[in-house]
Amino acid sequence: MLLERVDSPEDLKALSLRELEQLAAEIRQTILDIIVGKTGGHFASNLGSVELAIALHYVFNSPQDKIVWDVGHQAYPHKLITGRRDRFHTIRQPGGLSGFLQREESPHDHFGAGHASTSISAALGMAVAGRLKGERFHTVAVIGDGALTGGMAYEALNNAGSLQVPLIVVLNDNEMSIAPNVGALPKYLSRIRTDERYTQAKIEVERLLHRMPQGDWLLELGKRMKDGLKEVVYHTMIWEELGFTYVGPVDGHNLRDLIETLQQVREIDGPVFVHAVTVKGKGYEPAENDPFKHHAASIKIPGAPPSPPKYQDVFGETLTALAREDERIVAITAAMPDGTGLLPFAKEHPKRFFDVGIAEQHAVTFAAGLATQGLRPVAAIYSTFLQRAFDQVVHDVCIQKLPVVLAMDRAGFAGEDGRTHHGLFDIAYLRCLPNMVLMAPKDENELRHMLKTAILYEDGPIALRYPRGAGVGVPLTGEPHPLPIGRGEVLREGDDITIVALGTMVLPAERAADILAEQGIHATVINARFVKPLDEELILSSAQRTGHLLTVEEAMLAGGFGSAVLELLAREGLRLPVTTLGVPDRIFDHAPQGVLRKQAGLDAETIAARAAALLGARPADVPVAGGGA
Repeated sequence: MLLERVDSPEDLKALSLRELEQLAAEIRQTILDIIVGKTGGHFASNLGSVELAIALHYVFNSPQDKIVWDVGHQAYPHKLITGRRDRFHTIRQPGGLSGFLQREESPHDHFGAGHASTSISAALGMAVAGRLKGERFHTVAVIGDGALTGGMAYEALNNAGSLQVPLIVVLNDNEMSIAPNVGALPKYLSRIRTDERYTQAKIEVERLLHRMPQGDWLLELGKRMKDGLKEVVYHTMIWEELGFTYVGPVDGHNLRDLIETLQQVREIDGPVFVHAVTVKGKGYEPAENDPFKHHAASIKIPGAPPSPPKYQDVFGETLTALAREDERIVAITAAMPDGTGLLPFAKEHPKRFFDVGIAEQHAVTFAAGLATQGLRPVAAIYSTFLQRAFDQVVHDVCIQKLPVVLAMDRAGFAGEDGRTHHGLFDIAYLRCLPNMVLMAPKDENELRHMLKTAILYEDGPIALRYPRGAGVGVPLTGEPHPLPIGRGEVLREGDDITIVALGTMVLPAERAADILAEQGIHATVINARFVKPLDEELILSSAQRTGHLLTVEEAMLAGGFGSAVLELLAREGLRLPVTTLGVPDRIFDHAPQGVLRKQAGLDAETIAARAAALLGARPADVPVAGGGA
């Protein structure tokens, strides 16, 4: 195999065009064998970027030249030809390669990525740094058309056009992000891709120039003729207006054309926009026919029993049903209709469903605008992505006390998606906000009731956080009903210690209580339900009765649920031995959720051990803020 001879991008430069085409086929097959057959993960977008990765590394000299990939969904071919071929089978596995980009993983990963729309800003920073330091290198940002729906990309394009530093932006245009692209920009790109007038006229002009005697003046004339042609066909080219030299569309699967195009734009002293048209899922017919469905692969274990429904699906089905009875309900997603479980809602209530693209900031303020007119907007956004809209939550929602529902999927550990996708910070960044109500269900059935609670709550914004993946398997019984705001529930009573658990940690806390019972220790277990407002009366009365308190949450300890309980105890002057368990102050990489929870000390055995250790301490030895994972 040719791929076995490629240990670095430098090895590509010794290959012929035919060999490069063979290499592309081998890379595609490797991605299919590993991702689809063994590890699972993103693959359709990677199949579409194979020739692009080869051409970029053939023309440019990484790591001296900086190639910045957006998100990472399209960077597996890049990983395979930058010295990580022998470890590719470990991708998304504990201790293995990341499914995204990490600077510490390879000198060819010039910028860490996991969220969309960052590549142009980062690459522009590198280009400007090179100019300030007097260093000479090329800088390339590779961004998909889905990521180009994010406002940050346009902020960077606008800045790059004004700075006029050498920067090459390559648009990998496959007409998709994860879901089909939405909005005016994809329609504009489609017009460029499909306009036969431009394509045919371009061919005729090139044919005419080819027959003419060569000379500098003819080359300049040819450029002006082509520029004029573009201006005739498209009255304004957005990229040219932003200060970029536009090149394309170019066939993103034709290596000869790609290489020639990149070699040409490499010589331009200023910002260049290269429009490459690709096919998501290229070379794998099921993915080509349905790139939405085949965006990522999951590995199913043969003979495994069926798992409970996913939280996202319970959320989507419940919201769809509630919307049948309440016409005020509208649903909003930021390019994740499938991941947030909203496809049933979109099908049944299409006029009340809005996919705004990769634009979380807009999604939140859009929801705020809807709320001003008496509607009940539900913005379903992954916890990790809602971080991008923090100012909008503060300024546009909380300050105005608008009844916006924030449904935060993937709260807690996100598993194999790793460090950029863990939803560990939302409690800390939301509970500090005035007018915010924040809750977390212990299981998928309680999620239904919390969603009903959120829809009926009219006094301001309300957020609910729930995890990735399957529920715990409880029956989905009865109609969803509202829960009293700020009230927890006692699941079992004991006289020795109080364990107050939130969300995903309730079931491990109950199991920990079983372990403690075998040791003769009897624990009260409280399902907190609400982070804000706390059920102060319940927590204080139980803590005073048992004399020992342990809190447990799947979120950062700093500023989290345990911190809220400690603040309550300090305010009331209540001194007793306390341990707070949560995610410690470090970055966690990719691994199955159960493995990550155990690493963070959030499994039943560790909870029981920490509770037993707490009982062995004398009150005078333990400050209010004692303990921690």
